Amino acid sequence: MSGSGDTPIRTPDQRLRVFVSSTLKELEPERRAARAAIERLRLAPVMFELGARPHPPRELYRAYLDQSDVFVGVYWREYGWIAPDEEISGLEDEWRLAPRDMPRLIYVKQAPDRDERLAALLARIRDDDRASYKPFTDAAELAELVEADLATLLAERFDALRVPAPAATASAPAPASETPSRLPAPYADAVGRDRELATLLDWVRDDATRLVTLAGPGGIGKSRLAIEIAHRAGDAFDRVTFVTLEHLRDGSEVLPAIARALGVRDTGDRPLSEQLGVARAGRRDLVVLDNFEQVLDAATDVVSLLNDVPGATFLVTSRSRLRVRGERVFDVEPLDLPDEYAQSTVEEVLASPAVQLFRDRAQAADPRFEVTPANAVDVARICRALEGVPLAIELAAACIRALTPAAMLAKLDQMLPLLVNAARDVPERQRTIQATVEWSIDLLEPGPRALFVRLGVFAGDFGLDAVEAVTVGAPFATDLLGTLLTLVDSSLLRQHADAGMPLFSMLAPVREIATARFDGESDAATVRRAHADHYVQLAVETEPLLRGTTQLSALARLEAERDNLRAAYRHLIAIAEVDPVADAVWRLLLYWWIRGFLPEAKAWTDLMLDAGQPLSPRTRAIALAFSAWVPLWQTDGEVRAEPLEESVAIFRELGDDFSEGLALTVLALAYMSAEPPDLDLAEARQRTALELPGMRRDPSFHALFRSALGRIYLARGRFAESLPFFEAARDDAVRLGDVFVESIALTQIGYAHLGLGEPDRASFVRNLELAARLRNDDGMAYALEGLAATDAATGDLAHAGLFLGASEALRARTGLSDQRSYITYQPFVEAAAASDRAAEFEAARTTGRRMPRRAVLDLALGPELAAAAWA
Repeated sequence: MSGSGDTPIRTPDQRLRVFVSSTLKELEPERRAARAAIERLRLAPVMFELGARPHPPRELYRAYLDQSDVFVGVYWREYGWIAPDEEISGLEDEWRLAPRDMPRLIYVKQAPDRDERLAALLARIRDDDRASYKPFTDAAELAELVEADLATLLAERFDALRVPAPAATASAPAPASETPSRLPAPYADAVGRDRELATLLDWVRDDATRLVTLAGPGGIGKSRLAIEIAHRAGDAFDRVTFVTLEHLRDGSEVLPAIARALGVRDTGDRPLSEQLGVARAGRRDLVVLDNFEQVLDAATDVVSLLNDVPGATFLVTSRSRLRVRGERVFDVEPLDLPDEYAQSTVEEVLASPAVQLFRDRAQAADPRFEVTPANAVDVARICRALEGVPLAIELAAACIRALTPAAMLAKLDQMLPLLVNAARDVPERQRTIQATVEWSIDLLEPGPRALFVRLGVFAGDFGLDAVEAVTVGAPFATDLLGTLLTLVDSSLLRQHADAGMPLFSMLAPVREIATARFDGESDAATVRRAHADHYVQLAVETEPLLRGTTQLSALARLEAERDNLRAAYRHLIAIAEVDPVADAVWRLLLYWWIRGFLPEAKAWTDLMLDAGQPLSPRTRAIALAFSAWVPLWQTDGEVRAEPLEESVAIFRELGDDFSEGLALTVLALAYMSAEPPDLDLAEARQRTALELPGMRRDPSFHALFRSALGRIYLARGRFAESLPFFEAARDDAVRLGDVFVESIALTQIGYAHLGLGEPDRASFVRNLELAARLRNDDGMAYALEGLAATDAATGDLAHAGLFLGASEALRARTGLSDQRSYITYQPFVEAAAASDRAAEFEAARTTGRRMPRRAVLDLALGPELAAAAWA
């Protein structure tokens, strides 16, 4: 474009240019804020200003616009000045003249009234699918929006210009799949996602693609796609692990969450990403990280994992891109909508995946519902109003029992204009979801609505008794179960069973609204304390159930509500109420022990010791016991008897002889683990523990610690004398139905027979079966080590190597590559490694390290027994 004569009119800067269109006087502060935001990104703001110019105003702004790269429109109340002989203002002229392919970022300042012509222009802009359209309240907010949106726009444009990497060469066939972590069950069919699934499966199976991010707003279906991929991609990986991050708020918690899901215990002796690399060396993993948007500062940790765990591919779901090297982003789009829905037939409407989803979810709420000629147009309009967003459609469809499609459409029409009031940092479709959730909540009667807000206190899945605990005295609690089921019917709450226990849960976007509303309640602190008190009481009630025939169900119960346990105990520690936490942690000792969470329990008690605040004697005794016990399970852990002696003394002074016996047994282990071991002192402490009345009153622990006394005889090499202790403990455990105590006793029986030169394979096989049922990785490692030693002693070096390699893989995962007081198997495998069949043994050992866990169990137990143990 030219000015007077043939002289080109140039913008003041030749960098990437951002043209800002707005009225001048009423938006002067906003124009300054937009200019500053653009300049902070080292871009060139292109802004027409009044004043003496060598060119007419219209010709000038048209020339500026012609040379610009991005269009930013800022609007408020006025339509703008209309030049003589013109029908539209310069404001509208600038919008019309912007090239069609120019990115357009539109910002509208909230106003109670507007010029009618501006309102009409904004309506056209809002309907234009080429423009991003966002509200704002003041200049400061506008500056934040402009800077963030321009940065995102530039990054997306840069990504789009990248040349795709060449296809990776074909890799070797994947080994048989390892038993995966428990994957979430699909809660509905992946309607209309066949293309996306095919593309994503190709991506995650491609060795050249290590990090795939499913990006999109909340409720768009990212998690549903990730679940489907996790289920379908297993044949290409040794293990598929699904890590839910929705309960995390601190990026530092991401690596520990991944480690827990993979069964890797943090030993603290090196960076956790390196420990994961050691544990998963030689394996091909698919790790799904779900709901990453709230821990984006952990993106650098994912980069570390790409380096330290070279066999892993990461599939991330997030509302925001991670924006790290190696990331391949897949934008999850809404479901396809029907074309020309106003004149479509039922068949044509039902060809749309969005309508199919609406029909399926509506029929789940009311089996009588059908898409018919009478309602097809309304259903199609509903899906269009909801922009094909799956969660929004599901929530709307769940109301079909109360509303016809026509009535539902009318309510949606009333609700959608309020979307501009959503949080400014939430994407447009997210606002639709939020509006739909809010609308679904507002359709509820006051009782269910109040209960929904109260449920925002929960951090994860929860049971009915937990709901009862946080709703005591509430008016809506008179028919609590019925009120809960109302929320289930409304798709605001989901009901499912875990190990036979009925539990409730929320989808993450729904939970966010519940949590936000709950945090604003005047009684939030009181309810949060009731929540914490419930999970303290749960420890009291569950403690005796962790023994005997109720052991497996109690473990499952605690596992199901583990997120709430953690949230409750962290809250109590934060408000300096540490005594209830110490008591609960101590009571749940068997849970932490069996499931490998002792380091986590130790971390809580370390916080208590390090806080510098006075502790009650019992809390101090508990904290000291954990601080000294857990390192005994780690190869490089420090052996410290002094804290344990103090712990024993405090418990004795308090008259708590059961806890004294526990501390004495840990103390005996410390003396056994010392360098050199003091077996006399260890035996004296263990015998004292067994004589305490508290130990005698608890048959499970009495059997457990009788076995511990036998271990001291085993360490002395007095194998025959150790057997009666172990066999008595085993017999008591069988009588009590205590799987954990039986498992430990069987380990020692097997070792004693090995020491006597009488290999007892059956004890280790039974131990492996029981440890698998308990999901006790340490117990499985002990059993596999025993099988390796047994097979080595009988000359079966191929199986000996396989089982030893498998046990080493487990040890690497748990952080226990060896335990100092368990050395019985070592002479047998060392002899095999030094024999003339060492090559055969070592080759099998290498194979064993790579064997999937289920394949190891099949080999040791047989497929039928392995399937039953791992069910």
